[in-house]
Amino acid sequence: MSVKELLRSHTSVRKYTGEEIPKEKIIDLIQTAQMAASSHFVQAYSVILVTDEEKKQKLGELSNNEFQFQTAGAALLFCVDFKRLEVAGRKHGVDITVDTAENVLVGVVDVAIFAQNFVIAAESEGYGICYIGGARNNPEAISELFNLPEHVFPLFAMTVGKPTKKNETKPRLPVEAVLHENGYDVDKYDEILDEYDAIMERYYASRSSNQKVSNWTKQMADFLIDQRRPHIKEFLASKGFTWK
Repeated sequence: MSVKELLRSHTSVRKYTGEEIPKEKIIDLIQTAQMAASSHFVQAYSVILVTDEEKKQKLGELSNNEFQFQTAGAALLFCVDFKRLEVAGRKHGVDITVDTAENVLVGVVDVAIFAQNFVIAAESEGYGICYIGGARNNPEAISELFNLPEHVFPLFAMTVGKPTKKNETKPRLPVEAVLHENGYDVDKYDEILDEYDAIMERYYASRSSNQKVSNWTKQMADFLIDQRRPHIKEFLASKGFTWK
């Protein structure tokens, strides 16, 4: 499979065979992921490999995804990390500036690119994955569970393993919806989104499992009608990110 074919075949996996992934393999995948681009080379990420069964179960509970963790071959927690950069600064007598919105963005982007490199490497070897943003449901409890210090916070968890089956790929937005030329064009969305809704309605009705009657715009309207995870701002402040 070519790299392009691999990328186009991605699906989220929520049920695995239970086959354990050797620690050496996880380390190899992480070393591959580390070659990701990083803003100013700060590498503001850390990842927790969860091998303790009680902690793995607890992470699943706190993320509201217990089922995935029961069958996954490996469980990971991806974190924004400025603690290591603090240590680097102290080696040169410098107190680094962590408390800025820009640094939060830098850290989040660094983690996301690093994690996606990990995903591509894992999928190239026949593993499946699922990002678990539910780790942000209880970030304080998860931080305590894994002894995350100030200036380190969990961004998302991830399950990895051998899939029990290959799911159908979910149709993405038409390229015309995300590609703008020489300027942003909002006027095209009504027609494009009507067409996309029809595509998603057919997909949801005909897929092999979890069939339902829905479309993309309805899902997004229901998803975004209320503020989600309002505790995040206060939690980040407790971790030392209190920018104005």
